[in-house]
Amino acid sequence: MSEHKSGFVAIVGRPNVGKSTLLNRIIGQKIAIMSDKAQTTRNKIQGVYTTPEAQIIFIDTPGIHKPKHRLGDYMVEMAYSALREVDSIIFMVSADQKRGRGDDFILERLSKQDVPVYLVINKIDTIHPDELLAIIDDYRQVMDFKEIIPISATEGNNVEHLLDVLVDQMDEGPQYFPEDQITDHPEYFIVSELIREKVLTLTRDEVPHSVAVVTESMKRDENDKVHIQATIIVERTSQKGIIIGKGGKMLKNIGTQARKDIETLLADKVYLELWVKVQKDWRDKQTYLQDYGYRKDDY
Repeated sequence: MSEHKSGFVAIVGRPNVGKSTLLNRIIGQKIAIMSDKAQTTRNKIQGVYTTPEAQIIFIDTPGIHKPKHRLGDYMVEMAYSALREVDSIIFMVSADQKRGRGDDFILERLSKQDVPVYLVINKIDTIHPDELLAIIDDYRQVMDFKEIIPISATEGNNVEHLLDVLVDQMDEGPQYFPEDQITDHPEYFIVSELIREKVLTLTRDEVPHSVAVVTESMKRDENDKVHIQATIIVERTSQKGIIIGKGGKMLKNIGTQARKDIETLLADKVYLELWVKVQKDWRDKQTYLQDYGYRKDDY
């Protein structure tokens, strides 16, 4: 019988380089929310990739950035804590962005790690192939990586090769999660995240990252339909107006699109009720951060 391999892999990088897109591509289902706004991911999201021969537990971390409020502090600390508990690290950069101070800041931290660091250059579909060699050379001069792997998380290019490399260099280990489990997060958390994604996508730049979503209840009725009640929290009354929209149109649209993703997640029919609540400056108040799921004991 061949040995079974397993291990934990952190995905780190600047905001908006495609970490969540890669995780969803690997898992084959949406568990991390995607948005073209920076710093979408706020918690360490564990995605479980299982084959008969191996199991990799991926930790998608918040983008490392300079914090501007307590929520930002929390997000950066979550990212760093992920580095303390893994067997290898994927440092993800975007092919269409030049190496900047943010990348150098992360590289300095990664150079002190005792585990293999893989450089994954994402979004190769957005540049001419000739440009790739210059990017690889540039990063090679800064750090000695275990391997450099160019990919497109959106298109799926080279993602299978990345998985083969990770499994090949992983130690023997047990299967930590059942083969059909794709994340360690409770359904409540992922439901909240899917709703928050729709808020970010549909309101665009009108509502910044001062949005939190709390799933209040999930109950199954006698017809086997799942009733979900959730609250969208914003910092200002003007933002509440934007989310509700004229005649409640925006809120209805958010609910309709979120419900589709939630039904895919739960494989069940869903009835989704949404409320909007104003909580002034919640991102800077420890009590609210804890109430909305950002707890220090998570790292």
